[in-house]
Amino acid sequence: MKELRFSGRETAILRAIDFANGSMGAEILVKTKIDAEEALDVLNGLLDVGYIETNPPQQEHVERKAFYRMIFEVNPAFAHQLKKALVRH
Repeated sequence: MKELRFSGRETAILRAIDFANGSMGAEILVKTKIDAEEALDVLNGLLDVGYIETNPPQQEHVERKAFYRMIFEVNPAFAHQLKKALVRH
């Protein structure tokens, strides 16, 4: 299995997402202190590769106007790998 590697911003955002319940976009911004546009780009990238999902699973690409109230969750298929990768980082 391929080892996952993330940038600093990706790591910060993944750590900000509650693995059990997910986190709203606004919560992620508060926890990470990353600019909203940059956070949205990172989240959309993580959505594109399937590491995270939206709840309800309606969107493949999140727009800025919906971002703050959208709930982001870790994809259960990658949860174990993501936790291991975040410990290494």
